[in-house]
Amino acid sequence: MSAQVRRHELSEREWQILEPLIPKPRHPGRPAKDHRTLINGMLWILHTGAPWRDLPERYGPWRTVYSRFRRWQQNGTWERILDALQRELDGAGAIDWELWMIDGTIIRAHRSATGARGENLPQRASWPRTRAQSRRLGQQGPPGHRLAWGCHWPWR
Repeated sequence: MSAQVRRHELSEREWQILEPLIPKPRHPGRPAKDHRTLINGMLWILHTGAPWRDLPERYGPWRTVYSRFRRWQQNGTWERILDALQRELDGAGAIDWELWMIDGTIIRAHRSATGARGENLPQRASWPRTRAQSRRLGQQGPPGHRLAWGCHWPWR
């Protein structure tokens, strides 16, 4: 790994804190991909919001990064890492539990969605009316260019 840390990647200090919390491989055989590289790939995805398939090649195959992310999510590895980091920070007095994990999400909703009553609320639109169609849609052309029964467009 280069000495320069890229944006969204773990610094050497962050990696030293995180490395002991990562599970060790249990099975002998083919060695696992480098955890630091894969975690940097996960961080890149989470920071950019890009699809997994757009993961840069320097982080390894996107399927490998994704499968490790999902496996650790499903087996509780991420929760254990978060708990260990919280315990460590709490022991150092670095966590203000009144502010921990505040959600800053804003969701705008129309006031009628909250059950508000009032005279100025818009009325619900009526359901679209259906009417019988004289011809099947496959036999209709663009407006003004309707085809006779049995005729087909030239590209069909």
